[in-house]
Amino acid sequence: MGKSDVHIELDRVVGELDELHIPYVICGALAAFAHGHRRATTGIDLILTAEGRQKFRASTSGGRERLVPITALVSGGIPGDGTPHGVVFPDPEEASIEVAGKHYLTLAKLIELKLASGLSAPDRLQDHADVIALIRANGLGEPFADGLHAYVRPRYVELWGYAQRPPGPPE
Repeated sequence: MGKSDVHIELDRVVGELDELHIPYVICGALAAFAHGHRRATTGIDLILTAEGRQKFRASTSGGRERLVPITALVSGGIPGDGTPHGVVFPDPEEASIEVAGKHYLTLAKLIELKLASGLSAPDRLQDHADVIALIRANGLGEPFADGLHAYVRPRYVELWGYAQRPPGPPE
């Protein structure tokens, strides 16, 4: 079985960003996948600096036709509904780990952003479902909350409690 369009495009985009020397970090479902939560996605989410985003869009490759949608978020931006709460998209070089030659959001920052997004945009239920799945996949404990922003700590603890229950039957 070959690679999906998402993974083919991810390889291309990462190659382009590396060639242009643009710092990036992969976030969203692909980062969750890298941290052990396997779920399908139809797009690529990245965090770039404002300068990096501008440079990528200005490049020839940045404007070409893509196999899948790419969302380029800007470091310093606010997840969810855009209401300030202290949690922001990080600088790509400060919150990444390398997995198989690509830069992914750290587990703690991924969980923090998903919690913040789900708290401020209640229609984003998948973000909280992802957090529960990441807690289970990584065997995270309740004290993991101590390293998260104060805005999201109570929700982490709540979702951690749900993660202790056995998963429901498959749909």
